Amino acid sequence: MGEFEKALDKYAKYVIQQARSNLTKGKQNASKELYNSLSYKVNKKGVTFDMPVYGAFQDEGVKGTKSNYIVNKNTDYSFRDKMPPAKPFEKWIKQKGIQGRDKKTGRFISRQSLSYILARGIYNKGIRATMFFTKPFKKGLDKYSDDLVLGFMDDNLKI
Repeated sequence: MGEFEKALDKYAKYVIQQARSNLTKGKQNASKELYNSLSYKVNKKGVTFDMPVYGAFQDEGVKGTKSNYIVNKNTDYSFRDKMPPAKPFEKWIKQKGIQGRDKKTGRFISRQSLSYILARGIYNKGIRATMFFTKPFKKGLDKYSDDLVLGFMDDNLKI
């Protein structure tokens, strides 16, 4: 492993560690699925980060159909004609121990009903951008830029 690859490895480890820390601090780590799926691969040409598709939605946010969070103004993602599926919210509701109530009578409602309500709310309002990955990615470039340049020079320039 050359000096450039070592510097890339150091940078990638930093980004993953900080991204995982941001997920935990931001209380977006209910199932730990996204946390555990964050990974990277280093080769001579660069580094590749890997995460599930919904990780990008969490990071950059998604614009809703009726309103939007201000932090989402630059995102490319938006809901148009399809609402997110309600089924995944049932698992999340169970993990969080949330129990919904009927507005009029105060009776408990089913998880299925509550998950539909959550999905509809997200469809209308969107998903707030957390930048859990983007911030450490950019900060890591600033922090490790000298190491990356020196590593590249060591490996490629014979003086």
